Amino acid sequence: MHRTTAAPAPTSTPRRTGGAVWTALGLVYVVWGSTYLGIRIVVETMPPFLSAGARFITAGLVLAAVVAVRYGPGALRVSGRQLGSTVLVGLLLIPGGNGLVALAETSVPSGLAALLVAAVPMWVVLLRAGTGDRPRAWTLFGVLVGFVGLAVLTSPGLSGEVRLSGVLLVLVASVLWSLGSFSGSKLSLPANPFTGSVYQMLAGGLAGIVVGLLRGEHRGLDVGAFSTASWVALAYLVLVGSVVGFTAYAWLLQSAPLSLVATYAYVNPVVAVALGWLILDEALTWPILVGGGIVVAAVGVIVSTERRK
Repeated sequence: MHRTTAAPAPTSTPRRTGGAVWTALGLVYVVWGSTYLGIRIVVETMPPFLSAGARFITAGLVLAAVVAVRYGPGALRVSGRQLGSTVLVGLLLIPGGNGLVALAETSVPSGLAALLVAAVPMWVVLLRAGTGDRPRAWTLFGVLVGFVGLAVLTSPGLSGEVRLSGVLLVLVASVLWSLGSFSGSKLSLPANPFTGSVYQMLAGGLAGIVVGLLRGEHRGLDVGAFSTASWVALAYLVLVGSVVGFTAYAWLLQSAPLSLVATYAYVNPVVAVALGWLILDEALTWPILVGGGIVVAAVGVIVSTERRK
């Protein structure tokens, strides 16, 4: 999972669709789509919550340095209320969302995890509806179609092809991620999205370490047993997945049409499935192909309908 903050409000800056926009969009497509593959490789030899915690603490410190250099140290100052809101969102997104995905990927293929997480826009629509918003009819249709796709995607767990517990963990993670994203749009967060991400990453990363310790992931831990592939994947997740990916995304929100930026929601899972198949030889079973196609199509309906509001 990739986003670590709610999207800032659109500005009046003219939107562009030049080469820089397409380069940044390509980065978001590939980088965020590849994070599921990276997580899968990390947890092959590293404990899930401890590795996720280390990832986000490191990424938060790197991003804090970038913010201090780019905007000045004063840009890292936040009010007590903003800090509390940011920490809450970080806890929902990182140990709740990303941490559970890391745990699930110890038994669930990365492509399947990505397709299950692709349902986040559906959960957000339901959260909005529960707080008085009235989604459009086509949006609700997209949600209903998406749930059909989720039902198909969960069939490998019901049939015993993958662990049902892992599938359920990803679904819980997607709900918590949706709740964090939805809460981020309602709470008082720092005006600078990079600053907000710094504190979300640090709070979420520390919480991930605590959860890992409570789970006993440190017992018998042998750092020497961590594979080179896992170390490389962890470094990739820190620098490319978290810092580069989010920087490109935040820039796109200020520079490109939001309707174009939103397409990442249904491109990322396709990239994740393709990479899992090509690099890890993950099977492309009919539930993944059919259910995944239904979910991606449903998310496309939701995104395209909502962007016309």
